[in-house]
Amino acid sequence: MALTSPVQEHPYSHLIETLKDGTIKFFNPQNLNDPRYDKLPLSIRVLLEAAIRNCDGFYTKKEDVQNLLDWQQLQNQTEVPFSPARVLLQDFTGIPAMVDLAAMRDAVAKHGMDPSLVNPKCPTDLIVDHSLQIDYSKCATQNAPNPGGGNGPNQSQGPSRSTTSRPPSRGGSQCGSQRGTCSKAACSDPPGSPGQPPASVQQIENTPLLCPFHLKPVSETDTSLKNQELELTRNKERLQFFKWCSKAFKNVNVVPPDVGAVHQVNLEYLARVIQVSNGFIYPDSVVGTDSHTTMINGLGILGWGVGGIESEAVMLGQPVSLTLPQVVGCKLVGSINPLTTSIDIVLGITKHLRQAGIAGKFVEFFGPGVSQLSAPDRTTIANMCPEYNATVSFFPVDQVTLRHFKKTNFTQEKLELMEHYMKAVKLFRNFEDPSEDPEYSEVFEIDLSSMVPYVSGPKRPQDRVAVSSMKEDFQSCLQEKVGFKGFHISKEKQETRVPFLHCGQEYQLAHGSVVIAAVISCTNNCNPSVMLTAGLLAKKAVEAGLVVKPYIRTSLAPGSGMVTHYLSTSGVLPYFSQLGFEVIGYGCATCVGNTAPLPDTVMDAIKQGNLVACGVLSGNRQFEGRLCDCVRANYLASPPLVVAYAIAGTVGIDFEKEPLGVTSEGKEVYLRDIWPSREEIQQTEEDTVISSIFKDLRGRMEKGNTFWNNIECPESVLFPWDHKSTYIRSPCFFSKLSKDVPPPQSIEGAHALLFLGDKVTTDHISPAGSIARVSAAAKYLMSKRLTPREFNSYGARRGNDAVMTRGTFASIKLQNRFIGKSGPKTLHIPSGQTLDVFEAADRYQRDGVPLIILAGKDYGSGNSRDWVAKGPYLLGVRAVIAESFEKLHKNQLVGMGIIPLEFLPGQNTDSLELSGKERFTITLPESLSPRQQLTVRTSQGTSFSVTALLDTEMDVIFFQHGGLLRYVARTLL
Repeated sequence: MALTSPVQEHPYSHLIETLKDGTIKFFNPQNLNDPRYDKLPLSIRVLLEAAIRNCDGFYTKKEDVQNLLDWQQLQNQTEVPFSPARVLLQDFTGIPAMVDLAAMRDAVAKHGMDPSLVNPKCPTDLIVDHSLQIDYSKCATQNAPNPGGGNGPNQSQGPSRSTTSRPPSRGGSQCGSQRGTCSKAACSDPPGSPGQPPASVQQIENTPLLCPFHLKPVSETDTSLKNQELELTRNKERLQFFKWCSKAFKNVNVVPPDVGAVHQVNLEYLARVIQVSNGFIYPDSVVGTDSHTTMINGLGILGWGVGGIESEAVMLGQPVSLTLPQVVGCKLVGSINPLTTSIDIVLGITKHLRQAGIAGKFVEFFGPGVSQLSAPDRTTIANMCPEYNATVSFFPVDQVTLRHFKKTNFTQEKLELMEHYMKAVKLFRNFEDPSEDPEYSEVFEIDLSSMVPYVSGPKRPQDRVAVSSMKEDFQSCLQEKVGFKGFHISKEKQETRVPFLHCGQEYQLAHGSVVIAAVISCTNNCNPSVMLTAGLLAKKAVEAGLVVKPYIRTSLAPGSGMVTHYLSTSGVLPYFSQLGFEVIGYGCATCVGNTAPLPDTVMDAIKQGNLVACGVLSGNRQFEGRLCDCVRANYLASPPLVVAYAIAGTVGIDFEKEPLGVTSEGKEVYLRDIWPSREEIQQTEEDTVISSIFKDLRGRMEKGNTFWNNIECPESVLFPWDHKSTYIRSPCFFSKLSKDVPPPQSIEGAHALLFLGDKVTTDHISPAGSIARVSAAAKYLMSKRLTPREFNSYGARRGNDAVMTRGTFASIKLQNRFIGKSGPKTLHIPSGQTLDVFEAADRYQRDGVPLIILAGKDYGSGNSRDWVAKGPYLLGVRAVIAESFEKLHKNQLVGMGIIPLEFLPGQNTDSLELSGKERFTITLPESLSPRQQLTVRTSQGTSFSVTALLDTEMDVIFFQHGGLLRYVARTLL
């Protein structure tokens, strides 16, 4: 917090109240006695509280507080600062920030100051989750050796590795379960009989776990250890540096490898809802360098993703600058259909918001329907922000949030403190009370009762069918001509029934008969609630006396061991098994065609009647023939619907009007009779899944990681840079740093390094993938005696400025008008040679020639990356002249001391007849002011005006200092 001292000097000290025994203080915006506060969206109230608490007259002014109070009139018009409570970094984006801080300590020490004064001002969590790659696994196709670094075949960053052939499976297709499923083997011998493998073995292809170097089996317990050993070896320098950071810097918490993914750790461990610091309590909030940061909004914690430079700025005490956002109120009404799963709801809301046109806006949920959504539902919806282009999807704290945190690491005392504080500042919602509803920019209403369960098929995942229309739709597919949905079965053959024997009992197959049913929890069905729904449905089905016909090839493939753990803990796993859904293993199985052959009698019956047999699975792919050659219709469905259709034995059923099955006593059982209620699902989820996850995570955090604990790192205040390292290097951002701010230096006789067109993206400026073998970065690494397989990726080497500078503008898709074709090349104008961009820039710098970049519209659009401004700065670029800039990138340029200059309206390089080969002089006045017009003169005797996009006084200050990093270093000096 940015409180002045003493507290009485704070401009809003009169708003301070105390909680409990008076030891905890807080700023209460209600004490402003301003009627506008009660009408503000709760997400804006969070911004307002932060502005009040951090009002220092410099970064945040009283004018900013008034602008936030006047949100209704000023939204989308004015800039406001936001100082989040904490910063979240993952290792790839976090390492440049920490390297910069380490280098800043060196710079401060050279001037005789105490380097230990250099620390993040804002609490920072760094999660090491991007370095583990799979060198050992069950799947032999992933087991090619990769001793020298690089990325695995399932990772986009890094060269692909050769694969080894998959060894044959041990054991053939046999009777497959306790229900007596059969295939090519005779049915006389039951599973487990002499000559027959056990049932648990028959449903999984027994590919051994192989050592990638020797192709010999290794034990499964060795797999994790061996992957960790290689991770330690490959990333030793980075991990040592991170561990040094955890000890050397205050306000830095490093979460070691093998704990969890950054967004999950944020949700499951770091989430606070409230923060208490220096005796003050205030709302938790966060900006993070991970795109999944928005998930945290589902827990009532405001947060979103930013780039590396923005995160550094926040770490160093500078607020995020954002245009006062429009806030769209999403009102949820109606009751959820009992058969509708969380996935149906999430995808339905996402579809509505995608059509609403809310790009760049805040979305805030309200209305009585919100109370029906669990905390995992809310975080999943919040995580879908990129799908509908919102900045955040905010769910204010309510009783559901409190119940969720009761199952986590919150003590009862902290829960009471949280509730007391949130209610005191009106950040707590009762969604059933419309009198609490704030005013929004606009309101979209979504009726939850309109969310109905869907399946997709029979041939393409994009062809959705409401479950209520399934029977009718399948019948129309039989009649339609052969195509995306048609099978062209003549009318007289649509009622064909083919009898067959299976294990001594007669059954019948017809069009629409289910012969494959696979419950999979990998991508689109990873939400715990849908798997629990399926498990509870199986439990109720077994208790009602229902069974699955034994010839149906059933399987259960959890996405991870955690799924099996919570299914077992909740007590539903045995019921899955009784219906034939045995756990077959962890990996891609049915949805990639890895299903065991159907019983011969089943295949013969399908062929005899030319039947359109069906497969139902909860995966994400199901093209015709993908599951099995003789299964022509395949439907994607939620896990509980997979179980339901397996019990029914056909997709040609109307669940509302027809019974799911008949018990041995002749009683008809409908799907509605055994479908678990949402209350039952949510209670089971909170009691088993949530509490289990948090208990496991707390244990891992407290116990620590063995190889992380054993890593040795320096104990020094200054980091001892290894000059031989190709991963960690001290950048030269602080070279020749003086205590005094130098006067503005005009740009004299600059050459254009690049002559670019419209929509130059951050991918063009700073690629993040593999390092091409013919690139400038590759030449550097080879000079360090590294082989191409040891290059790794630009992402992994973000802590080495020598690599990243050479990777700047190294995109093969860069369109440079000097060259006339795409590629990472440019024209060195004095010599007329075509060179790599880095080589040309290096030659210019050696000759003392400053550089600029000419560009068109939307320069710097795309994902934010830290090196999109750092790279050009180190190449010697002093200014970028463009028709327009992506706002975020414009701020990044200013943060690195590069001045963004915008052509006047109606002007561009073509209208000004610029060839790009001129030399450019830009005179900077001694006293700059925001958005000042400057004159650019060319060596051809022409001149034109541009607008300096230094939008605020802070922008001017940062530019005069040569960027944010130098500004912070000088404040310490």
